[in-house]
Amino acid sequence: MPFIEKIRNYRSLSIVGLEKNTGKTVCLNYLLNRLHDLDVTTAVTSIGVDGEQVDAVYATAKPEITLYEGMQFITAQKHYYQRRLVSRILSVDERRTSLGQLVTAEVLCSGKALLSGAATTSVLKEQINHFRTQGVQLTIVDGALSRLSLASPTVTEAMILATGAAVSPNVQQLISKTRFVYRLIDLPEVDAAVRQKLAHITSGIWAIDGDLEVHDLGIRSVFLLGRGDDDLFRFGTRLFVAGAVSDRLFKYLSNQPNIGDIELIVQDFTKFFVSPEAYADYLKRGGKLWVLQRSNLIAVCLNPTSPQGYRLNSAEVCAQLSDALGCPVYDVVAGI
Repeated sequence: MPFIEKIRNYRSLSIVGLEKNTGKTVCLNYLLNRLHDLDVTTAVTSIGVDGEQVDAVYATAKPEITLYEGMQFITAQKHYYQRRLVSRILSVDERRTSLGQLVTAEVLCSGKALLSGAATTSVLKEQINHFRTQGVQLTIVDGALSRLSLASPTVTEAMILATGAAVSPNVQQLISKTRFVYRLIDLPEVDAAVRQKLAHITSGIWAIDGDLEVHDLGIRSVFLLGRGDDDLFRFGTRLFVAGAVSDRLFKYLSNQPNIGDIELIVQDFTKFFVSPEAYADYLKRGGKLWVLQRSNLIAVCLNPTSPQGYRLNSAEVCAQLSDALGCPVYDVVAGI
């Protein structure tokens, strides 16, 4: 697949799915096999549990994760004992998870393993930085059920999005849901001067005036809107929200008489918890939208099979989805 060469330009990569069973593990196995062939030193971990043989919800068979000689991986103590490969322990994290301490190991002889890694993005960032200092060329983070947070550009440099029949058996609904997330990922990045001014802000709602001065509006969360914020635009109509944004904010802004002048800046696409309807209404009324950091989407991959047993026509859906998104869509199993 042509996106393999793009991946080699980055030091960290996340694989996230729109739903459970959209083919993240299949995609991961494809990547690990190709990276092994290309002699790219690789480390792998997960936010959640990945690589189990049987799906915990549908009781269907699932692909296991294959790791190759020379690769490093992180998994919880319980799952490290269950590995079916030969490895040596490099370190053991003192912090405990529900499955025991996190073990970092190097594969000496290829085989299968369960990955159960950090529960928080802050720990993930530590792990990625550690691998980088050890000379690892690429760290891959495999995501648990629709955990988009690990795809934040503050965590991993690039991402792969997995979608498929598990999202919806209806092709048009599948396309619609995937296109909405893709549009969030593809939102334009604000200019560098504004980005530099906002980079240190971690919470609250802020305003940027015409001289690019940043003002704290004293609102800690979008959920507090409507409580004494009548002068929300006293410094101008360019706003920055450092945390999550919801339908509440979009509906509030859409109802403002100056909606055509409003520019909303959000940290990145993982901070959106909005419905397609509220999002579309905001833009239709003239509101503008930017992100502080844009994610590098390497590829969109399709799993045409659902755990309930129905199967979509992979070639047709890949073509339709590619037309709707304006980018290639791949089925790594079919080689499309």
